[in-house]
Amino acid sequence: MVVVHKIGAFFRLIRYPNLIFIALTQCLFYFFIVIPTYKDANHDLPRLGYYNFSLLLIASLAIAAAGYIINDYFDMDIDNVNKPDKLVIGKWINRRWAMLFHMLLSLFGLFLTALVAMQINNLLLLAFNFLSVVLLLFYSTTFKKKLLIGNVIISLLTAWVVGVLFVAELNIADVIYMRQLQVVLEKLYKYTAVYAGFAFMVTLVREVVKDLEDIIGDRKYGCTTMPIVWGIKPSKIYAGIWIVVLVGLLLSIFFYSILNEWFWLKSLLSILLLFFLVVILINVKKAATSKDYASISKQIKLLMLIGILSILLFI
Repeated sequence: MVVVHKIGAFFRLIRYPNLIFIALTQCLFYFFIVIPTYKDANHDLPRLGYYNFSLLLIASLAIAAAGYIINDYFDMDIDNVNKPDKLVIGKWINRRWAMLFHMLLSLFGLFLTALVAMQINNLLLLAFNFLSVVLLLFYSTTFKKKLLIGNVIISLLTAWVVGVLFVAELNIADVIYMRQLQVVLEKLYKYTAVYAGFAFMVTLVREVVKDLEDIIGDRKYGCTTMPIVWGIKPSKIYAGIWIVVLVGLLLSIFFYSILNEWFWLKSLLSILLLFFLVVILINVKKAATSKDYASISKQIKLLMLIGILSILLFI
């Protein structure tokens, strides 16, 4: 029975719902945007074939899981104040085992990335995934407790979940190849910019909401997050500004879809996302307790899920 509890604790530690979300995002983007973009241009399959995509997907999941572990490792004291019921390291999993899991998963993710990078002759993949591992480590030890920089790092890494699939299609050493696929790469870049940008901005909002939720424990252990340094009201205004920016961008997409006679479902989706953003904006303004902010965080996750599922409309 203890073993079952420890296995369950391990899956909670690596945030398995988030890993499922990462896998869903990369699979949808690869199968419903990357591959169709090549086929529409009468090209063969992407440089990142099915096998290498599978390896890169596993690498992404391993690196992300390692990041969640090291984050909890260095957040034990703070989590004991903010989320004592969700504590795993020190309660179900020994600290040394947690660090070992982090190292093994990081190395495994980088090993798989190296295999893919060598097979498709793209060392950018290895360089950026190595940078991701380093950033996750320093985020957990230092940047998470600092004003704004930690939020930006996590937002960039969230955007990288999509960005990695675009970078995989590049071959900067082969100018002729890049010219031949210029139309394909330009189209892929636009899709990547939209979805990675959406992920970046939504994550910026969610990170501030999480800082507001965890303000008691963060303050107790000397963190200098936005709500502690700027105050609660300015932090809400900051989150609100990004939400308004997202609303503006979605309105642009909505009117663009009308002018270009896009499939009506795309217009409805834009309206649904706009509705969620307005609800989140109102809730951020009214929020006063940790439970309020935890609820908003879940709403933002749902917003991201709807945004990612919009990829299916490109079928």
